[in-house]
Amino acid sequence: MTELKKLSDLKTGQKGRLVEVKGDNALHRRLLDMGLVKGAMVEVEKVAPLGDPIEIRVRGYNLSLRKEESKNITVEVE
Repeated sequence: MTELKKLSDLKTGQKGRLVEVKGDNALHRRLLDMGLVKGAMVEVEKVAPLGDPIEIRVRGYNLSLRKEESKNITVEVE
């Protein structure tokens, strides 16, 4: 069974398929330009000790996002 969660709620090693990217126009566009598009697989590589930033692997490269940015991304956890 799959479950919808915010990217910011995932733990290290968890994977999911991107379902939705929200945010104001500039943030939304920037996230899409970085490869965070619907259907892309993401995996949480590292989370900083205080939870900010979060490092994810998407489309073969690592990307660091602030916690506030990752709250705008919904993933389907397997």
